[in-house]
Amino acid sequence: MNTLVKHMTKQKHIDPRSKLTLGDPVHLMSLGFGSGLSARAPGTVGTLASVPVVSLMHILPLGWYIVWTLFFAVLGVYLCDKTSKDLGVHDHPAIVWDEFVGFMITCIALPIGWAWLLLAFAVFRFFDIVKPWPISAIDARVSGGLGIMLDDIVAGLMSLVVVQTVIFFL
Repeated sequence: MNTLVKHMTKQKHIDPRSKLTLGDPVHLMSLGFGSGLSARAPGTVGTLASVPVVSLMHILPLGWYIVWTLFFAVLGVYLCDKTSKDLGVHDHPAIVWDEFVGFMITCIALPIGWAWLLLAFAVFRFFDIVKPWPISAIDARVSGGLGIMLDDIVAGLMSLVVVQTVIFFL
C-alpha cells in the first residue's frame, strides 16, 4: 500500500509540460510558439507574443483579417483539444493559442498605433483574467478544445466592443 501511495504522490509532482515538444507543430502553435511555457503569467506572455502576428495581419484588408482570424479560431479548437489531451490537463495555462485568437478578435479594425494596441491589450487581458459573465459561465460549462477557445473568443468579442466604443468616442 505504501508503494502505491508513494507512486501516486510522485505522479502529482510531475510537470505535465514534460509531455510536450516544440518540435510537434500542434504543440508549437498551441503553446504560442513557446510563449505559453513562461513560468509567470503565461496568458499575458502569450498575448504579448501575439502582438507581432496581429501587427502583420493588419496589412491585410479587413475582410481577409477576419477570414484569417476565423480560420485560426477553428484551427485553435483542434490545437487546444489535442494539446490538452496530450498534457492530460484541461486548459493548462501553457496553452495560449486561445489568447492569440482572442487578441486577434480584439484588434479587428484597430487603428494603427501603439496607444491603440496598448488599449486593446489591456482591455483583452482584463476580460480574460476577470472572466465576467458570460465568460465565466462558458469557462465552467464548455469542455474540450471548444471550451478552451470559446471563453477567449467571447473575451475578445467583449474587448472588441469596448475598444471600438472608445475609438468611436475619441
